[in-house]
Amino acid sequence: MHAPDNNDRDARLASLLDELTEAARRGERPQINDVASAHPDLAEELRALWGTALVAGAVAAGREDLSEATQDRPFAFPAAGTHRLPLPQDLPDFELREELGRGGMGVVYRAWQKSLEREVAVKLILRGELATAEEVARFQAEATAAGRLQHPQIVPIYEVGSAGGHCYFAMQLVEGTTLADRLSAGPLVPRDAARVILAVARAIHYAHTQGVIHRDLKPANILLDADGEPHVTDFGLAKLLTAATNLTRTGSVLGTPAYMAPELASGDRGAVGPASDIYSLGTILYALLTGRPPFQGPSPVDTVLMLLEQDPLPPRLLNRKLDRDLEIIVLKCLQKPPELRYESAAALADDLTAYLHDEPIAARSGQFSQIVARVFRETHHATVLENWGLLWMWHAVVLLVICVTTSIMHAGRARWPECDRPWPYLALWGGGLAVWAPIFWALRRLIGPVTAVERQIAHVWGGSLIAVVLLFVVESLLGLPVLTLSPVLGLIGGAVFVAKAGILSGLFYFHAAALFGTSLAMAVLQREGSDLGITLYGLVAAASFFLPGWKYYGQSRASREK
Repeated sequence: MHAPDNNDRDARLASLLDELTEAARRGERPQINDVASAHPDLAEELRALWGTALVAGAVAAGREDLSEATQDRPFAFPAAGTHRLPLPQDLPDFELREELGRGGMGVVYRAWQKSLEREVAVKLILRGELATAEEVARFQAEATAAGRLQHPQIVPIYEVGSAGGHCYFAMQLVEGTTLADRLSAGPLVPRDAARVILAVARAIHYAHTQGVIHRDLKPANILLDADGEPHVTDFGLAKLLTAATNLTRTGSVLGTPAYMAPELASGDRGAVGPASDIYSLGTILYALLTGRPPFQGPSPVDTVLMLLEQDPLPPRLLNRKLDRDLEIIVLKCLQKPPELRYESAAALADDLTAYLHDEPIAARSGQFSQIVARVFRETHHATVLENWGLLWMWHAVVLLVICVTTSIMHAGRARWPECDRPWPYLALWGGGLAVWAPIFWALRRLIGPVTAVERQIAHVWGGSLIAVVLLFVVESLLGLPVLTLSPVLGLIGGAVFVAKAGILSGLFYFHAAALFGTSLAMAVLQREGSDLGITLYGLVAAASFFLPGWKYYGQSRASREK
């Protein structure tokens, strides 16, 4: 029954907007106020659509006089570079009365909307006429993203427009303070912090269902009204999941380092999604409970490096009174791999609701399959292996050559009596590895800066090499026949891959198991008088390095080709 009316309304709006656009293109001054007065039932929507057209630059590109047609008097912006307005100041239908705050891209004023006789907040693009095309596009994207959202905990957009070549939009005025200002007074009571994030999580889930990802959630972008209710604002970095435009470049770091997700910090825009906002919600909750964000370095670069390389301290180390369930909720949000976080902001909100009602939280009750997946998953450090792929393949070759040579020497000890003593093997293993290890490390350093995690792996690997060489010394000191302790090589190698599994990827547990099994097989072969044990170890150990090396070398090449 209502479809024809809606269709007619849309057709009238399209026709009126087309008339205004054509008038602007002819160099005339479109009288938006006159048109709106002539069509009072369409006035509000027509003003919003015309304002959006101005921000987009579709009809106002480079035409300062166009916006003046909607003004009663010129809009007196200050000289370029100052951007401080003498107040009060008039915009079309708005009187700017007081500056409320400013951020990286915009400045917000308390304003009076004349037509509806109400107080609102008006945000102007900070750089004014100096704004780049990308800044204008992001400003427009904020208005577009927030304008499509209607939720009690999201600050609504009322109107979008342009004056004197400067973009602005009007939104609800939230009387109160920001969550950042509240946090400056110290941590919140845990239950109060949970209630705040619960409300924000519900709002963000709604935004996600509408195809909007915020990407810059932080305490400064959450307003607390007089009743303490949170309201999400500042969608300047929001991403529309269905948008065809691209406002960011590959490798761009977006957001505030202390509250951004790892995939945003690394510039991996392909991995950015709802889980990125869930991570940021976890950082805010962490800050509300402890008084500080999970990572806080002396500079933004240091903070980003900490975010990418380190795990956050458990919140209860900073707040002993914190409930274990709430800590589990926070840490689940802060998982580096997005797939290990809550599957949605609604799931996070549900767990916070359960916590507030003293009910079991879902984060505690992982299914067996989920637990297994977590054990064998790659950690966030696994990407460093792309620097090691080719080197690991070369290491596999070197290791196999040394092991086969050792087997040949041991099998021919009847012809070469010296091979019945430990010194030739000590020279082969000690000399060979002593030469190869610094070459290996020097080649790695040529690839780029060495991370803290890589240094940890290098220490584990270097320790294993020392242990392998000392086996020959121990045999000699104990008066044991040469290679008697060779099965221990499998145990040393297995222990190294257990460490790698914990740091890099749970798949290395399989490599560790293979090497532990090889140690037992070597012992059996030695008992049977076979000299093939060391060759068997060489094959398994070489495969353990070569296969992941091949995998990560391929990933590295694919990354470079993108």
